[in-house]
Amino acid sequence: MKIELKLIPIREVVKNFDDDPVHGCTAYGGRLNIRPEYQREFVYSGKQRDAVIDSVRKNFPLNVMYWVRNGDGNFEMLDGQQRTISICRYVKNFYPIDHVSFDSLSEIEREQILNYELMIYLCDGTDKEKLDWFKIINIAGEKLTTQEARNAIYSCAWLTDAKKFFSRNGCPAQVQYGKYLSGKAIRQEILETALEWIADRDDLTAVDDYMDAQKVNRTPNATELWNYFESVFAWVEKIFPTYRGKLMKGLKWGIFFNKFSAKDFDAAELEQKISRLLKDKEVTNKRGIYEYLLTGDEIHLSLRQFDDDIKQEVYERQSGICAKCKKHCELEDMEADHIDPWSKGGKTTIDNCQLLCKNCNRRKSDK
Repeated sequence: MKIELKLIPIREVVKNFDDDPVHGCTAYGGRLNIRPEYQREFVYSGKQRDAVIDSVRKNFPLNVMYWVRNGDGNFEMLDGQQRTISICRYVKNFYPIDHVSFDSLSEIEREQILNYELMIYLCDGTDKEKLDWFKIINIAGEKLTTQEARNAIYSCAWLTDAKKFFSRNGCPAQVQYGKYLSGKAIRQEILETALEWIADRDDLTAVDDYMDAQKVNRTPNATELWNYFESVFAWVEKIFPTYRGKLMKGLKWGIFFNKFSAKDFDAAELEQKISRLLKDKEVTNKRGIYEYLLTGDEIHLSLRQFDDDIKQEVYERQSGICAKCKKHCELEDMEADHIDPWSKGGKTTIDNCQLLCKNCNRRKSDK
């Protein structure tokens, strides 16, 4: 890759700055694409953004930025998006610093900012060189998420369309189903979730396999992914119509859908079971209720366990004898067991506790 250092004043960079969530983010008289497909969204906090402007106003040096020259003579931002957008938005009066906007500064202060020269490396190279360099220079700074790094590798028309559904503040996935999801759209975490689910549906070993297929096949849009995503939550809202905030947010709904959507569930019956389980003090992991109802595996409920005082008392009561094989064992070689299991109404109380040797308890659990 050929690299040439240039000093470009801010007044030139901010010319015709336009930040449109649909059509992209451009500046430098329309010649600089600040947010090409492989770049993340704007993620700087207010504190980080203000620090950039403070550095410029004090004439402190900013880290070097990288632009890639395209075949048409225009440029793509390879590194420096967050700093560039921070500067452009301030100069265009998107926000004030310490309650003072750019237009409220004195003429001398405004000129000092506009004359500030940004250190920019202009780079020429192939697409592969460009993306390899992008990954290298993003090792430091605001670290890329795993999905942001994937986006750099699998940039294509399909990904551009997918971002409209999953990757922007106010995107359809966030607006319609955000209450079920963890993570931030602009950090690509919702997109990553959707991709993990559809990759699981297709028995793929990794998200990368699905993304690679879309790029190789030149898939024009992300309609398949969006339709699948909507199907997941149509199913969730059908069988679990009552939304319960923290209990449902962030669960692996797509994985559940892949495994159990063909199964016939009675929503009214499930609701009764949920209400009963929420009141059951034996259930210590209420978030596991939904997975338990789908799988039938009690492990998801983290049922209450016997404490050490109960174990010691029962050990003395049994004189150290296993309740099954009748062999004597040390306490540390024994495990507490419910005489009447939770599924049959058994509680975690001393009168429902017996100690079994580890082998007997393991054989009982395997039945």
